[in-house]
Amino acid sequence: MAFLASLFFGFVPMFFFAYILYWLDRYEKEPIPLLIGVFLWGMVVAAGGAYVLNTLFGVTVFSLTGSEAASDIATGSISAPFVEESLKGMAVLLVFWIFHREFDSVLDGIVYAGIAALGFAATENSIYIWRGYTADGWNGLFQLVFIRVILVGWQHPFYTAFTGIGLALARMNRSWLVKFVAPVAGLSLAMFAHSVHNTLAGIPFLGDLTCLIGSFLDWSGVFFMFLIIMWATWMEQRNIITHLRQEVQMGIISKAQYRTACSAWSQIFARLTGLFSGQFLATNRFYQVCGELAHKKQQLLKVGEEGGNSAIVQRYQAELARLATFAQS
Repeated sequence: MAFLASLFFGFVPMFFFAYILYWLDRYEKEPIPLLIGVFLWGMVVAAGGAYVLNTLFGVTVFSLTGSEAASDIATGSISAPFVEESLKGMAVLLVFWIFHREFDSVLDGIVYAGIAALGFAATENSIYIWRGYTADGWNGLFQLVFIRVILVGWQHPFYTAFTGIGLALARMNRSWLVKFVAPVAGLSLAMFAHSVHNTLAGIPFLGDLTCLIGSFLDWSGVFFMFLIIMWATWMEQRNIITHLRQEVQMGIISKAQYRTACSAWSQIFARLTGLFSGQFLATNRFYQVCGELAHKKQQLLKVGEEGGNSAIVQRYQAELARLATFAQS
């Protein structure tokens, strides 16, 4: 029973957090199969690989120093940030390389990185929660649930989001210097933030005050990343407002559909209307394509043809023209 409870409290909250990230991506949803893929990568590959590599590092430090405390501190402050952020970041990098057409904006980088990190956190939290039970019964289990889910539940997405942002900036820039520096800087920031958290948690040099300082820094970081998400969402909305005016002028979409495409809340109501009128699939796809088209036009403006962007724009315009008759506004 306790084992099942550990899995439940380890995974279910992370599923909910992943849905929040998916919901925040209002204007151009990422493909669900890709999101499931990065979550599974974090859950299995990153978590499994990190467990093995961190354990080997800790054993090595212990064999050299004979100190369990030194081993724990070195693992938490050095090995864990480097290994875990590298392995989580690989999921985002694979999307960046293989499915680069789905990697369109800073928000996309945050979503892929955050969901990969939540997969990692689900496995790691389950292990810690189970250890809480083995150490102190149900009281220990619920204490670890509070710490791992409520207190630091958003920390792994916060760290890894820097990697996603770095890759997104590289994706949307022509400069080869930016393409090299941005991903390295993003990964470095992810490792640094992770290391600061683990170091404060592992060396309570100010007693209980250290926990308060660590919690303040953690949640300040999460709030900062939330502001970045809000900015990125605003940028996506601005792209739609700017780039879909041409489709209205060309008669591909109506003014009412344009106004709906420019508002996340209006899109929700349009989809609900489509659900009750039997046009949900067409309406849902129509506004998804609106977002895809705006992103692709922005890419064309920023990086040029890169894989036939003009042809893709034309395909999206043709698809919008077919769907416009059925899409609700």
